[in-house]
Amino acid sequence: MSATDSAATRLQALFEGHRLTPTQRRIAHSMVRRAADVPFLSSVELAELAGVSQPSVTRFAVALGFDGYPALRRHLREVVPAEPAPEAGSHNEYQQAVEAEIENLRHLAELLADPRPVREAGRVLAASRPLPVLGLRAAASQAYGFAYFAAKVHPDVRLLNEGGTMIQDRLDAAVRAGATALLCFALPRHPREVVDTLAYARGAGLTVVTVADSAFAPVAGHSDLLLPAAVGTGLAFDTACAPMLLGRVLLEAVCDGLPDAQARLEEFDAHAAARGLFVE
Repeated sequence: MSATDSAATRLQALFEGHRLTPTQRRIAHSMVRRAADVPFLSSVELAELAGVSQPSVTRFAVALGFDGYPALRRHLREVVPAEPAPEAGSHNEYQQAVEAEIENLRHLAELLADPRPVREAGRVLAASRPLPVLGLRAAASQAYGFAYFAAKVHPDVRLLNEGGTMIQDRLDAAVRAGATALLCFALPRHPREVVDTLAYARGAGLTVVTVADSAFAPVAGHSDLLLPAAVGTGLAFDTACAPMLLGRVLLEAVCDGLPDAQARLEEFDAHAAARGLFVE
């Protein structure tokens, strides 16, 4: 376990169980992303990092049960291990983006050391017939990729990757057909429509499983099971290697919950070979 992985995990544990406002979730998310640095940041520096006001940082510390930010920082210095600073100038901006994604994957690997949340999510999704899969805007490709592969083993996968007034109609149709769960991929920037759709889905009786960039994402309050995987922010557009990989891990858990998954895959391979579908 690397120092940064351990620091991020301990910060996550510190925030769990607290009802945080959207601004406070933003601070928490920024702290997790810079876990090794935050014990040494002033309240002003943390505010700049999170893009919030300095009083918001103070209120955040109080919400966690501390007298103020200095008390929170003292606590962090005790429980979050320090990490040597990377050598300045050792990587160009493109390499730095790749290194950041590698770190996101390391953090994901640490979270998966406890496989129970993913296994539970896989069980819930495998039992839903049909299985609606939601992902809008930046998350549309994540939802499409999951649905493409899931359809090879699950008898009825319904992709919801375009918003609009029809989306609730399609959820209603899925519920009438027997759906019991919804899988959502939620990535920044988080569309309001996704939050509204998850609230509607839960109101319709669906169990919501969400793959999001953070446990403090705006969709957290509308998710029954939230699986976090950080995105990279070092380039002009976010990179989502960790959420994509988590989606494949979740797909594996779904396969484990479908007794006939292997038979369906073998049937698909036989049909593909008979049709000459792929160039070998």
